[in-house]
Amino acid sequence: MAEGKAVEENNKGSRIPGFYKRSPGERLAEIALRAGLTAEEQSAILGNNGLSLEGADHMIENVLGIYGLPLAVALNFIVNGRDVLVPMVVEEPSIVAGASFMARLARPSGGFFAHTTPPEMIGQIQVLDLPNPEIARMRVLEAEEELLAEAATIDPVLQRLGGGPRALEVRLIDASAIGPFLVVHLIYDVRDAMGANAVNTACERLAGKIEQITGGRAHLRILSNLADRRLARAHCTIRLDQLAFGEFSAEEVRDGIIEAWAFAAADPYRAATHNKGILNGVDAVVVATGNDWRAIEAGAHAYAARHGRYTSLSSWGKDAQGNLTGTLEMPLAVGVVGGATKVHPTARAALKILGVQNAQELAEVIVSVGLAQNLAALRALATEGIQRGHMNLHARQVAIAAGAQGEMIERLARQLVADKTVRIDRAQELLNEWKELS
Repeated sequence: MAEGKAVEENNKGSRIPGFYKRSPGERLAEIALRAGLTAEEQSAILGNNGLSLEGADHMIENVLGIYGLPLAVALNFIVNGRDVLVPMVVEEPSIVAGASFMARLARPSGGFFAHTTPPEMIGQIQVLDLPNPEIARMRVLEAEEELLAEAATIDPVLQRLGGGPRALEVRLIDASAIGPFLVVHLIYDVRDAMGANAVNTACERLAGKIEQITGGRAHLRILSNLADRRLARAHCTIRLDQLAFGEFSAEEVRDGIIEAWAFAAADPYRAATHNKGILNGVDAVVVATGNDWRAIEAGAHAYAARHGRYTSLSSWGKDAQGNLTGTLEMPLAVGVVGGATKVHPTARAALKILGVQNAQELAEVIVSVGLAQNLAALRALATEGIQRGHMNLHARQVAIAAGAQGEMIERLARQLVADKTVRIDRAQELLNEWKELS
């Protein structure tokens, strides 16, 4: 599909007007119809047939129970010409609404366009106690073909699927605490897996041979979460006529967003919060699909500092027609096979809702959600302020915490927002007043 061409709406797409007004049961029924969810998969989403206590006990140690988080769906997303319903697991208000609304603004220009580099992870083998590190480095490079051939025998299934070892890199590091040592990087294509287990196994298998070749001592053997060979990139265009709202002109909104991004690009204190906004969206999809959000966060922040100064992962500007343009590039080591993605019933259902066929398609959706979430935060910050929309949604949580139930929750939340005092003490005060009047 050509960029800039609007996608026609259809009853199987991600545009569902009035979705937020429906009950949770009605929403699930609609998504189940569009995604073809079975009764069992719907039950997993509801938590009735999700992760069992027995299953949890097999996943981690010292299990006591199961902790629940809200599972929602973001709407309006088009990624590479395909309508996508995006499951998100997150506890913070405004994230799902913000991403959905920004995706809606992107629809007239074709949505989000994303691509990924090959799913290559880096395994590191630290080699110590070398009499001559430079000679040891040369010997490892000379033996690259032999070492890669050995690594290729480790996982026949991965090899059959087109994955496996790709290259070796050897770095010489001089650490003040222990002196010079080598780090051998094994570049390993993990296909549709996140890849930690495959890479760690390969590094451990090669460690002995590397010791023989170098005469040194192989110490740490583990993957790096700075997955800078496994990048996901997304870009979008928001037409100028989509940006105006309330008292803000389209040009004011556009320029305000660019100015807010420039702050993050120049200042690490702002960049940390700016990138956290991106990860609000990214993590929510990563968690929903049973992937490792800690690894994603570590890689993202390290990548943001790769040039020696922490900065923005995204970039915003304008095109020749004055439209707002945005890009996002970050490491995204996610999988659709192995780990919790296959063990957790709700993660499997989330992947079915997404309709992705492989890990690269999943990463393309996730990076697009990150860009949408970044835009939502920048638009709010640059116009009415971050608190207005956020506090409208947060007021419901405060009302519940204060003891409101049933219809009283919405009534109390509306009053807190109207008073511009979204605090639990004010909520309790209002509840007490209403009880005395009833």
